Amino acid sequence: MTEAAPTKGKVTIYTDGACKGNPGPGGWGVVLKSGDKEKHLYGGETLTTNNRMEMTAVIQALKALKLPCHISLYTDSKYVMQGVTEWMGGWKARGWKTAGKDPVKNVDLWQEIDHLLGKHEIDWHWVKGHAGHPGNELADALANKGVEEHLKKS
Repeated sequence: MTEAAPTKGKVTIYTDGACKGNPGPGGWGVVLKSGDKEKHLYGGETLTTNNRMEMTAVIQALKALKLPCHISLYTDSKYVMQGVTEWMGGWKARGWKTAGKDPVKNVDLWQEIDHLLGKHEIDWHWVKGHAGHPGNELADALANKGVEEHLKKS
Protein backbone atom coordinates (compact mmCIF):
# COMPACT_ATOMS: atom_id res chain seq x y z
CA MET A 1 0.00 0.00 0.00
CA THR A 2 1.34 3.44 -0.89
CA GLU A 3 1.02 6.37 1.44
CA ALA A 4 -1.05 9.29 0.26
CA ALA A 5 0.88 12.49 -0.25
CA PRO A 6 0.20 15.01 2.51
CA THR A 7 -2.41 17.54 1.51
CA LYS A 8 -1.40 21.15 1.44
CA GLY A 9 -3.05 23.44 3.97
CA LYS A 10 -5.25 26.18 2.57
CA VAL A 11 -4.21 29.72 3.39
CA THR A 12 -5.60 33.07 2.30
CA ILE A 13 -3.09 35.92 2.25
CA TYR A 14 -3.60 39.66 1.80
CA THR A 15 -0.50 41.79 1.23
CA ASP A 16 0.11 45.51 0.84
CA GLY A 17 2.90 48.05 0.85
CA ALA A 18 2.95 51.73 1.72
CA CYS A 19 5.45 54.50 1.17
CA LYS A 20 5.55 58.09 2.43
CA GLY A 21 7.32 59.59 -0.55
CA ASN A 22 8.62 57.36 -3.31
CA PRO A 23 11.38 56.81 -2.36
CA GLY A 24 10.88 57.46 1.31
CA PRO A 25 10.00 55.66 4.53
CA GLY A 26 7.88 52.61 3.79
CA GLY A 27 5.98 49.77 5.36
CA TRP A 28 4.50 46.41 4.49
CA GLY A 29 1.52 44.54 5.89
CA VAL A 30 0.28 40.96 5.72
CA VAL A 31 -2.91 39.20 6.77
CA LEU A 32 -2.70 35.37 6.89
CA LYS A 33 -5.92 33.37 7.32
CA SER A 34 -6.25 29.62 7.71
CA GLY A 35 -9.49 28.16 8.99
CA ASP A 36 -10.52 30.20 12.02
CA LYS A 37 -6.97 31.45 12.66
CA GLU A 38 -5.69 34.86 11.56
CA LYS A 39 -2.21 36.34 11.89
CA HIS A 40 -1.06 39.90 11.18
CA LEU A 41 2.50 40.88 10.25
CA TYR A 42 4.00 44.27 9.46
CA GLY A 43 7.28 46.12 9.31
CA GLY A 44 9.02 49.09 7.78
CA GLU A 45 12.17 50.53 6.25
CA THR A 46 13.73 53.99 6.31
CA LEU A 47 14.39 54.56 2.61
CA THR A 48 12.53 52.41 0.10
CA THR A 49 9.92 52.45 -2.67
CA ASN A 50 6.31 51.37 -2.79
CA ASN A 51 7.16 48.51 -5.18
CA ARG A 52 9.81 47.19 -2.80
CA MET A 53 7.33 47.28 0.09
CA GLU A 54 4.69 45.46 -1.98
CA MET A 55 7.28 42.77 -2.75
CA THR A 56 8.51 42.61 0.85
CA ALA A 57 4.95 41.96 2.02
CA VAL A 58 4.75 38.90 -0.26
CA ILE A 59 8.18 37.70 0.90
CA GLN A 60 7.29 38.05 4.58
CA ALA A 61 3.96 36.28 4.05
CA LEU A 62 5.61 33.31 2.33
CA LYS A 63 8.41 33.15 4.92
CA ALA A 64 5.79 32.92 7.68
CA LEU A 65 4.44 29.63 6.29
CA LYS A 66 6.12 26.60 7.84
CA LEU A 67 4.66 23.97 5.49
CA PRO A 68 3.81 23.86 1.79
CA CYS A 69 0.39 25.43 1.28
CA HIS A 70 -2.30 26.06 -1.31
CA ILE A 71 -2.50 29.85 -1.16
CA SER A 72 -5.04 32.36 -2.39
CA LEU A 73 -2.91 35.50 -2.44
CA TYR A 74 -4.59 38.91 -2.80
CA THR A 75 -2.58 42.00 -3.74
CA ASP A 76 -3.40 45.45 -5.06
CA SER A 77 -0.02 45.54 -6.84
CA LYS A 78 -0.21 44.70 -10.53
CA TYR A 79 3.60 45.06 -10.54
CA VAL A 80 4.00 42.13 -8.13
CA MET A 81 1.28 39.97 -9.64
CA GLN A 82 2.38 40.46 -13.24
CA GLY A 83 6.03 40.14 -12.25
CA VAL A 84 5.37 36.67 -10.86
CA THR A 85 2.72 35.42 -13.28
CA GLU A 86 3.89 36.99 -16.56
CA TRP A 87 7.41 38.40 -16.51
CA MET A 88 9.56 36.31 -14.19
CA GLY A 89 9.96 33.34 -16.54
CA GLY A 90 11.42 35.56 -19.25
CA TRP A 91 13.64 37.43 -16.81
CA LYS A 92 15.10 34.17 -15.53
CA ALA A 93 15.61 32.83 -19.07
CA ARG A 94 17.54 36.02 -19.92
CA GLY A 95 19.68 35.93 -16.77
CA TRP A 96 17.47 38.41 -14.88
CA LYS A 97 17.44 40.91 -17.73
CA THR A 98 14.40 42.62 -19.24
CA ALA A 99 13.37 42.08 -22.85
CA GLY A 100 15.34 45.29 -23.55
CA LYS A 101 18.43 43.66 -21.99
CA ASP A 102 18.41 45.99 -18.96
CA PRO A 103 18.92 44.59 -15.47
CA VAL A 104 15.62 43.78 -13.75
CA LYS A 105 14.80 46.37 -11.09
CA ASN A 106 14.52 45.00 -7.54
CA VAL A 107 16.21 41.80 -8.69
CA ASP A 108 17.21 40.90 -5.11
CA LEU A 109 13.56 40.76 -4.08
CA TRP A 110 12.39 39.04 -7.28
CA GLN A 111 14.98 36.30 -6.74
CA GLU A 112 13.85 35.87 -3.13
CA ILE A 113 10.21 35.62 -4.21
CA ASP A 114 11.21 33.10 -6.90
CA HIS A 115 12.96 30.97 -4.29
CA LEU A 116 9.97 31.08 -1.92
CA LEU A 117 7.38 30.23 -4.58
CA GLY A 118 8.74 26.74 -5.14
CA LYS A 119 7.09 24.94 -2.25
CA HIS A 120 3.63 26.46 -2.55
CA GLU A 121 0.71 26.38 -4.98
CA ILE A 122 -0.44 29.98 -5.33
CA ASP A 123 -3.55 31.41 -6.94
CA TRP A 124 -2.90 35.11 -7.50
CA HIS A 125 -5.73 37.64 -7.23
CA TRP A 126 -5.58 41.36 -7.94
CA VAL A 127 -7.89 43.63 -5.96
CA LYS A 128 -8.38 47.35 -6.45
CA GLY A 129 -6.67 49.18 -3.60
CA HIS A 130 -8.67 51.47 -1.30
CA ALA A 131 -11.94 50.10 -2.67
CA GLY A 132 -13.34 48.69 0.57
CA HIS A 133 -12.09 45.08 0.24
CA PRO A 134 -11.80 44.08 3.95
CA GLY A 135 -8.63 41.96 3.63
CA ASN A 136 -6.86 44.56 1.50
CA GLU A 137 -7.93 47.40 3.79
CA LEU A 138 -6.52 45.54 6.80
CA ALA A 139 -3.23 44.81 4.99
CA ASP A 140 -3.05 48.51 4.05
CA ALA A 141 -3.61 49.56 7.68
CA LEU A 142 -0.85 47.16 8.77
CA ALA A 143 1.54 48.55 6.12
CA ASN A 144 0.88 52.08 7.37
CA LYS A 145 1.39 50.90 10.95
CA GLY A 146 4.74 49.47 9.80
CA VAL A 147 5.79 52.89 8.48
CA GLU A 148 4.65 54.69 11.63
CA GLU A 149 6.35 52.30 14.05
CA HIS A 150 9.55 52.30 12.01
CA LEU A 151 9.64 56.11 12.02
CA LYS A 152 9.18 56.17 15.80
CA LYS A 153 12.26 53.92 16.20
CA SER A 154 14.42 55.97 13.82
